[in-house]
Amino acid sequence: MAHDPGTSTAYAVSPDSGEHWTAEGAWEVSPGVHRVPLPLPMDGLRAVNVYVVENDDGLTLVDGGWSIEVARDLLQRCLRSIGHDFRDIRRFLVTHVHRDHYTLARVLGAEVGAEVALGRDEQPALELLNNVHELTRSPFIEVLESAGAHDVAAQWVRLDADGDLPDAAMWAYPDTWLEGDQQLEVGSRTLDAVHTPGHTPGHFVFAERAAGLLFAGDHVLPTITPSIGFTVPPTPQPLGDFMASLTKVRALPDLRVLPAHGPVGMSSHERVDQLLAFHGGRLDQTLAAVLGGARTGHDAAQHLGWTRHEKAFPTLDVFSQGMAAMETKAHLDLLAAQGRVTRTRDPDGSFRYAPPVPD
Repeated sequence: MAHDPGTSTAYAVSPDSGEHWTAEGAWEVSPGVHRVPLPLPMDGLRAVNVYVVENDDGLTLVDGGWSIEVARDLLQRCLRSIGHDFRDIRRFLVTHVHRDHYTLARVLGAEVGAEVALGRDEQPALELLNNVHELTRSPFIEVLESAGAHDVAAQWVRLDADGDLPDAAMWAYPDTWLEGDQQLEVGSRTLDAVHTPGHTPGHFVFAERAAGLLFAGDHVLPTITPSIGFTVPPTPQPLGDFMASLTKVRALPDLRVLPAHGPVGMSSHERVDQLLAFHGGRLDQTLAAVLGGARTGHDAAQHLGWTRHEKAFPTLDVFSQGMAAMETKAHLDLLAAQGRVTRTRDPDGSFRYAPPVPD
């Protein structure tokens, strides 16, 4: 949600369609590969791109969309427009566990007998979702409190008070766990499955070197940077993981980015360089906030601008304030690992950061 040098998602036109990237259709991005944007109601991103890969024996879909009726109906309509239907789906390669990527894949996979593959390091999140009845409060509350956002956490509690329990059918475990970097045979195609933790611990991207394509999920987005630190159970260094994963993808050949959100076609090398530069600058800004007196992620977030419009923290809605505090904590934790700040924990659970003491 932080400001990023990419073009605004709200106005981005995708070259495969010549229309706004969310326009309905099965848009051919490469021979045998179609992009199908599926809607995300009540989500600022508006749509998620599902990629349909045609093979002699059926279809492989990269990501599945959010399991809501409008998305399901649109996916069926778009598949029919290119001569297919749900029964042709043989496999889902899901980039990560978030609901707009995983849940429709899991539901349809069970219905049609298609394999659903997901990164092994998403298992702890699925275990939480499958045992949510055992929780006494949202696991995000502890993460918010660790960022010093106690008032925001209290408001999240009230927002969650009447929330429905997760639908078990949407969050059933995958058929296959992806563990470590590996090559996958998808019909006559070979995809490099590359583990890219950061946005989530088990995030994967899929590179088809022969066609020059990178199915990038939320790891490399052309117009925004993905949220960092908004995951449970929390990981020690989500931003460090993300930047290391970006460097890993930068070492691949320069590929055409097929993102989960936004238009297709950007150079993977160019975009990775932009993202690394952005977070490098954000680390410097966060350090300046600590040097200026900020002590927690919540404190430091109030010294930074948010969204591409550089909005002040108090103008954000309560959900976005929580996201901002968690993301800022991720930057502070990396600064602590680099020795640029010190980190201690208060009795109330907040992590507190300070300039290092000179030798």
